Amino acid sequence: MPEFRQNFITNEWVIVAPERAKRPDQFAKDREKKPKRLEHDASCPFCPGNEDKTPPATLTFGEGKNWQLRVVPNKFAAVNTALLPTRRSVGKFLSADGFGIAEVIVENPLHNEMLSTMPVKVVRDVLAAYKNRYAAISKNEHVDLITIFKNHGEKAGTSLEHPHSQIIATPIIPPHVRYLMQRALLYHDTYGVCPYCVMLEEELAQKDRIVFEGEYFIVFCHFASRTPFETRIVPRRHYSRFDGITDGELDELAVILRMMLRKLYVGLNDPDYNFMISSSPISEGDLHYDHWRLVIVPKLTTLAGFEIGSGIFINIMPPEDCAKFLREVNAD
Repeated sequence: MPEFRQNFITNEWVIVAPERAKRPDQFAKDREKKPKRLEHDASCPFCPGNEDKTPPATLTFGEGKNWQLRVVPNKFAAVNTALLPTRRSVGKFLSADGFGIAEVIVENPLHNEMLSTMPVKVVRDVLAAYKNRYAAISKNEHVDLITIFKNHGEKAGTSLEHPHSQIIATPIIPPHVRYLMQRALLYHDTYGVCPYCVMLEEELAQKDRIVFEGEYFIVFCHFASRTPFETRIVPRRHYSRFDGITDGELDELAVILRMMLRKLYVGLNDPDYNFMISSSPISEGDLHYDHWRLVIVPKLTTLAGFEIGSGIFINIMPPEDCAKFLREVNAD
């Protein structure tokens, strides 16, 4: 029968409605197989030989034309580094110049590669590039929030097929992020501990939603997941900013991230997905009450009127079933 579940951090409610559920493998059967892509697309600005179609790289792994990874400013960014975050009144409304930093991580020279099919070493290079650019961008005095994310597939919002992810840095911390921080701070003020650490301990104690336990990271489909197969990769060690990750943690995260994306690729027939790295704002430093995490959200369902109107998500696949399915998928 359906069940309301409350998010431990936000107090938001979701409805888990298993009677509306498909079997986990049905998601894969319902998906059309994606057409095969070539290793090189002459029209793709990210393919080797087309380096002049992007702005000069801010970071490159590899030498000259034999590059293995490139980070380039986003040529069509929604924000502009040449501006300043000057705010002004428009009558009773408020606006600000669209300052920000937007970069694209071109993850591989091959047009048809994916993180789920790349060697672990290549995935680690991608994560190392994230850390490198996060640390460099955080030195800009106008930047306060750095968001690292990947859109895979049309439903996830990607416009170019070539394997890439993005970094966008803004001077503004939006209410959604502030709300999460305020809820976490309130819990910390009341109980003296990080709520994310408590949530992690509880998920480990209950076990049902754990997908994988590593030395440094835990992977789970959390109790109040909003959508099927929403998965979190959370460090065991408490720290709130992604750039605090160690070399050993990067090694394990590369293995885990590739494994989880591979499980989705194999078990759900390469679904479109987003993943995001949530990290505390630069101005806040390392926080006692916040905890960075990587969240993977496959795009398997569509928001309808009830979700949009009420803010209550209906999850048709219990996270316990999702975790069990993912545990059993052979990602080799």
